[in-house]
Amino acid sequence: MFGIFGLFGRSREMQLLDDAVRAVGLHPRIVPEAVKLTTLKQLKEARGGETLTGGRDLAAAAELLGYCIMGPRAFLENNDIELIDAVEARIAGAIEAGHGLDARLILLTLHAKLTHPSVIERYELAAG
Repeated sequence: MFGIFGLFGRSREMQLLDDAVRAVGLHPRIVPEAVKLTTLKQLKEARGGETLTGGRDLAAAAELLGYCIMGPRAFLENNDIELIDAVEARIAGAIEAGHGLDARLILLTLHAKLTHPSVIERYELAAG
């Protein structure tokens, strides 16, 4: 309960997500706490409730959040073309499937009104 009030600082998982978001070029303060908490919850659910210790899961979520929030142009300034191609393939796959962790994270940024307009236009996204 005291963690809610920031008395003990940020959780280790939140720090790791902030680091992962920062690594793709997105400042963590741009991402609202509610979006970060929901992202962590989605990641934990996808892993069957396991504690997140960093690694590929957080990096993959940060890549998707970064691309959706910054848009392709700004994302390219901070990342290589191979990563952009991989993230765009994940987005296309998530939209085609209509479910899964990537789809939920894309929808999260859309509902939070954080998705870059060029991403909304390119993938014809709509929250409905």
